Amino acid sequence: MTRTVVIALERFLPDARRIADALGADVLPYSPDVFREAFAGYGRIITLMSAGIAVRGIAPLLTDKWCDPAVVVVGPDLRYAVPVVGGHHGGNDLARELAVLGIEPVITTATETRGRESVEGIAARTGCAVVNRDSTRAVNAAMLDADIPLYAVAGPGIVVAGPGVSFLARAGEYVVGVGCRRGIGAAEAVEAVRKALGHAGVAPEEVLAYATTVKKRREAGLIDAVAELAGNLVFLDDDTLNQEEAPSPSRAPLIGLVGVAEPAALAVSKRKELVLAKQTYGGVTVAIAR
Repeated sequence: MTRTVVIALERFLPDARRIADALGADVLPYSPDVFREAFAGYGRIITLMSAGIAVRGIAPLLTDKWCDPAVVVVGPDLRYAVPVVGGHHGGNDLARELAVLGIEPVITTATETRGRESVEGIAARTGCAVVNRDSTRAVNAAMLDADIPLYAVAGPGIVVAGPGVSFLARAGEYVVGVGCRRGIGAAEAVEAVRKALGHAGVAPEEVLAYATTVKKRREAGLIDAVAELAGNLVFLDDDTLNQEEAPSPSRAPLIGLVGVAEPAALAVSKRKELVLAKQTYGGVTVAIAR
């Protein structure tokens, strides 16, 4: 199955197949359940129909812009391609791809209309992902008025950033939440994480970030372990962790937290799905989310 699908009313299916052939996409005839099927199986959706039909079809399915597929509406006259969902998350690029068929992209995201690049665009161009996704609203807004500096830290290094700073890391699907006893050694932490990744069937290069509580910011063993794993370690404040659920029992309430490994993994993850519940390996606890 490809990542892209063209959905069309019956009378527009010949044009839909022409679009699909140009993009290497699948075609789905319109039906009452077609959008639900497309949202479950595709990351990019082109609808060949009126915008009203498409918007009504996708509206009940929208959950989060970081997870929803990009949706582009193409009018029946094949003149314009309008991203209606996920402009910064593949929609604008998909609309531009349709220009090969003479279909003009209509881009409405503010940064692009000002000729500026978005945080999400920079991340895609550099093969990265945005770790602190809530920051993009403030940073993209600031980009409308000024040139925002971009700092690259090759590492090893430490970055202290406020909520208005977007943190980009090597693209990955999974977040590893880690808790540990005080004074844990790097070797024990590395071994624990590798065991957890193995249990979950996740390769180290698929990890977006490692996350823990800010209370562990001076744990040299944990910091060194993540460096050995060639990862990025994110320290989360108490409020951020306590907004998440901790499905497994934990002693973290003794330090004012609902948990560490599971809430940390969920807080940074894209889909808020726990793929490995908290596992304990000696003095290290590990959970994995995506």
